[in-house]
Amino acid sequence: MSSPKIWTHKGTFLLAAVGSAVGLGNLWRFPYLTGENGGGAFILVYALTIALVGIPILIAETLLGRASRKSPIMGMQYLTESHNTSRNWRAIGWMGAFAAFIILSFYSVIAGWAIHYTGLMFSGSLVGADAATIGESFGDLLASPGLLLTYHTLFILASGLIVGMGIHKGIENGLRFMMPALFVILLIVLGYGVVAGDVGAAMSFLFTFNLSDLSLEGWLQAMGQSFFTLSLGMGAIMAYGAYMSSEASLTRTAISIAFVDTAIALLAGIAIFSLVFGSGLEAGQGPGLMFVTLPIAFAELPAGWLIGGVFFILVIGAAITSSISLVEPVAAYLVERFGLSRPIAVTLMITFCWLLGLLTVFSFNYWSEGTITHDWFGRSPFDVLEFITNILMPLGGLLIALFAGWALSREEVLREMSTNDTWFECWQFLVRFVAPTAVAFVFLRTMPQIDGYLIPAVGSVLLIGAFTAGRTFIQRQS
Repeated sequence: MSSPKIWTHKGTFLLAAVGSAVGLGNLWRFPYLTGENGGGAFILVYALTIALVGIPILIAETLLGRASRKSPIMGMQYLTESHNTSRNWRAIGWMGAFAAFIILSFYSVIAGWAIHYTGLMFSGSLVGADAATIGESFGDLLASPGLLLTYHTLFILASGLIVGMGIHKGIENGLRFMMPALFVILLIVLGYGVVAGDVGAAMSFLFTFNLSDLSLEGWLQAMGQSFFTLSLGMGAIMAYGAYMSSEASLTRTAISIAFVDTAIALLAGIAIFSLVFGSGLEAGQGPGLMFVTLPIAFAELPAGWLIGGVFFILVIGAAITSSISLVEPVAAYLVERFGLSRPIAVTLMITFCWLLGLLTVFSFNYWSEGTITHDWFGRSPFDVLEFITNILMPLGGLLIALFAGWALSREEVLREMSTNDTWFECWQFLVRFVAPTAVAFVFLRTMPQIDGYLIPAVGSVLLIGAFTAGRTFIQRQS
């Protein structure tokens, strides 16, 4: 058996995890949710949830990867066998890999839009264009399956190329270049926003402490965002953790990841909304903010075509660093399980992912209505894929917390965490009780969107997870 691959530098896991965490959601969702849900009040709830839920599960998922030194699927097989626990826990690895595969299929399509807008910005096509023209431009893009397919193909090939080059030459070297470059670009856009935009309005929108604006739904959104922003439950952190040095501190690294991820989201929010408010536009979220509102702002601001092009390079880079973390869990499994070379494994992964991505490509045009998914679920194929991942990720995070908290021995966790008894007991309490409860709330938040016949099935899965954890604990005590 060959020795496990380890990141060349201790800090690479931090770069990799931050790269996985920082994506489109940081740029178009978190800033808007903050401003619409009480500003500072939302950030406070978000920070508390990160501390009590996100960081403990992040430590747990990294720990599982480093303890097994394998891909998520093979790693969970190894851990269940070595700890004599139920085979049901292996579902964690499969759910993570499945979630990563589905997410990449539609993430690649959406990230491809940024390629289109980078070209529009640098070509000056949108300079002086009015809101109606820019809105029509976005509509024309979605209505063109040929363009969407081209950008989807380019993006997923770029992601596959980086991962196919290997752990060190591809992922590690790529991240060591891309992450600092993305931070520099963010600072450039932020500086431009401060000079040319309305930074005062942006700061007020994001940081004014309005507790009355924070509803129960806002609390749940803060909890959900704190979980999803760290890329938990989709195998990426476990896969990257397998290459983490045994000398690196799990706790310090997890805290650093959470801090950097949040800081980048807030800086991006200040930059984006400075430009939006500086152009007299309304705040929004999602694709509309990124591909309609911001291009309108860039079209009106001096040298907006240049900064706009630079900004969309930032969007592409953030998406690439996230996408390579989605390729790795499945590619690593194919290498370990079937003995394939890494290039062949990556080629297989992205080929099937590209094919699944066609569902998303056609969801915006040919299949925007009248498909079987509309008949059965009242949703487009893209919405169904996204919804499946919104189930798999929190459920996977829930099971990760339960497995790490109940199945792993105290000695093994202490050895991996290299910590004192006080922090270990605190972490164990959080992953055994607090984190699973909070993630269950996030999970159940999606329940009203599910047809009634699925609720008992999902509830049964949660009960099975709790039962399996309890049985594992009893087995360990006997």
